[in-house]
Amino acid sequence: MELREGGLDDPRVIALVAHHQAEARATTPQDNAHAMGTEGLRRADISFWCAWEGEELLGIGALRELSPDHGEVKSMRTAPGHLRRGVARQILAQLVSLARTRGYRRVSLETGTAPMFEPANRMYEAAGFVDGPVFGGYPESPHNRFMTLAL
Repeated sequence: MELREGGLDDPRVIALVAHHQAEARATTPQDNAHAMGTEGLRRADISFWCAWEGEELLGIGALRELSPDHGEVKSMRTAPGHLRRGVARQILAQLVSLARTRGYRRVSLETGTAPMFEPANRMYEAAGFVDGPVFGGYPESPHNRFMTLAL
C-alpha cells in the first residue's frame, strides 16, 4: 500500500468522494451530514491523501488546519472492496503523523452515530481518540460524535 498526497483530479478519487458524500447523506439528517465534496477538499487549509495498491484506489482521508495547533481529520473513506484490511488505519496514522510534524497539539474529528459509523468509531478509539467537545462551528446533535486526540 502506498500513500500519496493529492489526487482530487483522478476520476476514481472523485467517485469515492461522491460515494462518501452520498452515504453520509443517506444515513444522517441533511443538517448533520458534513462530508465535503472535491471542491471543498481542494481548499488551501486541507491536505488530501489517497491509499493506492498499484493503480487501484483503496481509500482516502484529509487533514484540515483549524488553527496553528489544532487539526481536523476529514473525509475518511475506504473503497468498498477493501474494507477491513487496515486501509483507514494507515491513512489515519499518516494524518496524525502529519499533524505532529506541523506542531499541532491536538487533532479532532466529527463522525456519525448511526450503526454504519461503528467500525470507524472503534478504529478512532483504538487510535487513542476520545469523545471531545464540539469544535469548528459544527452544530451539536445526537447524530454527530466529536472526538479528539491530544498529541
